[in-house]
Amino acid sequence: MFLILLWIKCRYIDFKLRSRTKMQTQTHTTTDRHGYSLRFSPFEANYLLLATSQLYGLAGGGSLFLLEQNSNTNSSSTDGQSLGELCRLEWSDGLFDVAWCPYAADIAATASGDGSLQIWCGLDGESASNQLTPKQPLICLQEHKNEVYSLDWGEKWNYHTLLSASWDCTLKLWDCNRQNSITTFVGHNDLIYGAKFSPLIANLFASVSTDGHLNLWNSLDFAGKPLMSIEAHASEALCCDWSHFDRNVLVTGGSDGLIRGWDLRKMRTHVFELYSGEFAVRRLACSPHSAAVLASANYDFTTRIWNLERGESAQEVNARHTEFVCGLDWNPHRTHQLADCGWDSLANVYTPQCLSGDLVV
Repeated sequence: MFLILLWIKCRYIDFKLRSRTKMQTQTHTTTDRHGYSLRFSPFEANYLLLATSQLYGLAGGGSLFLLEQNSNTNSSSTDGQSLGELCRLEWSDGLFDVAWCPYAADIAATASGDGSLQIWCGLDGESASNQLTPKQPLICLQEHKNEVYSLDWGEKWNYHTLLSASWDCTLKLWDCNRQNSITTFVGHNDLIYGAKFSPLIANLFASVSTDGHLNLWNSLDFAGKPLMSIEAHASEALCCDWSHFDRNVLVTGGSDGLIRGWDLRKMRTHVFELYSGEFAVRRLACSPHSAAVLASANYDFTTRIWNLERGESAQEVNARHTEFVCGLDWNPHRTHQLADCGWDSLANVYTPQCLSGDLVV
């Protein structure tokens, strides 16, 4: 009898969770393509790019989708509506990450399983609607010997600078106007999963690796050695992100299910720790709208919303996916709007229920 009551309770909680998080959700399904990364446009509130791979990234090609939100995003009528697909570009290997150009509204870069970076143009509504978006990349940068799993485009200080992180255990800095990399950074002993420029400190970037370490680097140090290397997780470190409000704060996530916060002024140990469950934390995104809010994409098929001002437990657990959640991004134009994507070929755009009361009208 106890087990029956427990089962009923669990089903009720699951129903409440799913029904609660369906509110104002727009979705897109990429049949036979599995989501790895997505990014909102820094110029257009309704546009986002979605990087996907065939066969879960193990073999086959990749596709880049330019998606558009329904313009009536503040209405409850958007619930369950599909995101519009404006164009689709193909590459011969899986695409694992995507980054918009910070100074041109129709240009973006992708990272691929063949070790190359592609820079695409014509990623705007007008070009897409008139079928003028080029089918081949403007530039292809090829130096890495293994998969490129992370890509970041310099914003405030180095607009022409691309940062790539690869499974060949190196990071590379690129000038978009040159075919060859500027610097190769060496300091990890295993696969590098992520690298991010600091949005508030010039020329500083962080990287994480399956060697468990968080490394800090100066992009102007052409010797390519880390400024600092610390053991962030006892197991693989898979993601990192910087606070948009405090220049000293960054976060890391690992295969141990832990999210750890770090302060550049006291890096001997983490300043906070959140437990996301027994499965890996694949991606982290600090909110550009609130210093206390961050989101995590997890291998337990969930996206979790955290508010550091409200304790160490997740404020919301969204179970929209039926496979690993890999991509995550906040819309810089719309307060608390979030997008995620996963291996189940599904991309979602929504506002987490726990943050809906904080919206600015």
